[in-house]
Amino acid sequence: MSSSCTECNKLDCRKHRQSTESFRDSNENDRNRCKGCICNQLRRLQTQTEVDVFLSGGQILEDVIFIAFDRENCCAFFNDPETEPGSTLIVDCQDIQALRIEAD
Repeated sequence: MSSSCTECNKLDCRKHRQSTESFRDSNENDRNRCKGCICNQLRRLQTQTEVDVFLSGGQILEDVIFIAFDRENCCAFFNDPETEPGSTLIVDCQDIQALRIEAD
């Protein structure tokens, strides 16, 4: 048995069902694109926060400043004012094993 569309009250409304399904699929793809604890933390991390970044290959990026996180391609952007003033580090969030958020 078909249910009524909540938007237009028609039985089996294909127009609104398809748009709802597309929206749901889009949200699921966004959540599945950048997976993991660190990616989730970067989504919420306040810009200009000083952090140490521990990469999966063992390298550590110390005292870098978080600039932004791109949810579309999983890139995290950092400044390194001490080692390379004016430079930008771009790291895939899925390649980060840990973050240390610097205390004020």
